Amino acid sequence: MKLLKESIIEIKKSKFIGLCYEISSTEEAKDIIESLKKEHKKARHIPYAYKVNNTAKKTDDKEPTNTAGLPIYNILERKNLNNHLVAVIRYFGGIKLGAGGLLRAYSETANEATKDIQ
Repeated sequence: MKLLKESIIEIKKSKFIGLCYEISSTEEAKDIIESLKKEHKKARHIPYAYKVNNTAKKTDDKEPTNTAGLPIYNILERKNLNNHLVAVIRYFGGIKLGAGGLLRAYSETANEATKDIQ
């Protein structure tokens, strides 16, 4: 497991931290997510998506359906990133963004976290 890049974006007082990892197994992805949940106990949501060895998974982590995991996964697909995990840690700032706002925020954060990664 190797952290390749981190991006931080703030939108309406919510903080989005995007992390891109190079991974070699689904177990590795699960371990990373578990450690992120321990490290960021106060984060409201940690949606993620990964592709490894022809297996893909995405989760919205209690955000509205397809507003978090899907846009993150779409970035992996568009950039053809296999053996990568992208997680976005959200610290809620008190202002609701709405479905469109969330979709854009997670998409932008994942895009930044995967910039210049081959």
